[in-house]
Amino acid sequence: MTKKRGLIVVIVIIALAISFFYFENNAITTSTLRMQSDKLPSGFDRYRIVQLSDLHSKMFGDNQRRLVRKVSKLKPDLIVVTGDLVDARRYNAENSLTAMREMLKLAPVYFVTGNHERRSGRYDQLEEGLIELGVHVMRNAGETIKLGDGSFRLIGIDDPAFYGYMGSQGADERIRKALDSIDEEANNKKEGSFTVLLSHRPELFDVYTYNHIDLTFSGHAHGGQIRLPFLGGLIAPNQGYFPRYDAGKFESGSSTMVVSRGLGNSLFPLRVFNRPEVIMVELTR
Repeated sequence: MTKKRGLIVVIVIIALAISFFYFENNAITTSTLRMQSDKLPSGFDRYRIVQLSDLHSKMFGDNQRRLVRKVSKLKPDLIVVTGDLVDARRYNAENSLTAMREMLKLAPVYFVTGNHERRSGRYDQLEEGLIELGVHVMRNAGETIKLGDGSFRLIGIDDPAFYGYMGSQGADERIRKALDSIDEEANNKKEGSFTVLLSHRPELFDVYTYNHIDLTFSGHAHGGQIRLPFLGGLIAPNQGYFPRYDAGKFESGSSTMVVSRGLGNSLFPLRVFNRPEVIMVELTR
């Protein structure tokens, strides 16, 4: 092989690699899941919850155009955002607020904190901006959401980083506080109420199961960052190599947890076989 031909081969390989990594990190994929439960009220056909997670201040076109198009096609009734809306290392609140501004044109938006909100050191300003837009910021709090002939409970808890420790006891206390924050009438009916939890950390699934949470939305794991055939994610924060809760749906008893692969990146700048993800969960009777 001549030097000229060898140089052409190298250039082609580099170009293909750049194209591959650009696609893997920017081509948003949609995952659709369905969940049935007798605890859901009667009188509705279907209810669509779209989950976004771990945006890390990433932009998907002008005014988040490509992300908005993906979510809009799902026709959401509710949008939930499970933490790390901003990135502590490359902080850009405007990118994140732009995403929330556009999402609010599609459906009500509910948000819980992630560890990067805490690490940024600028969370107070971010929260103020979110509330001004009309985002429901769920800090160990809950609301009842009207659905058909009744309602379901939606609660959200802060990331453990806000409290200086990672323990399951703290998550348990925050879940109980969130449940107690719901009005008295709803609380009196809680034994039969379908409960949705927003919590950034999937590794605390045992705590969610212990508290009889029906459906948890979580993120944080970034899908394992690099996904290997037949093995799943390679590494995730707080779970280490080959994490148990990397992406997708997990079940334990009557509890289900949905873990998003997320949208952006943080410390490691690339995704491999792990495209940015928007999740839609359709609730049915």
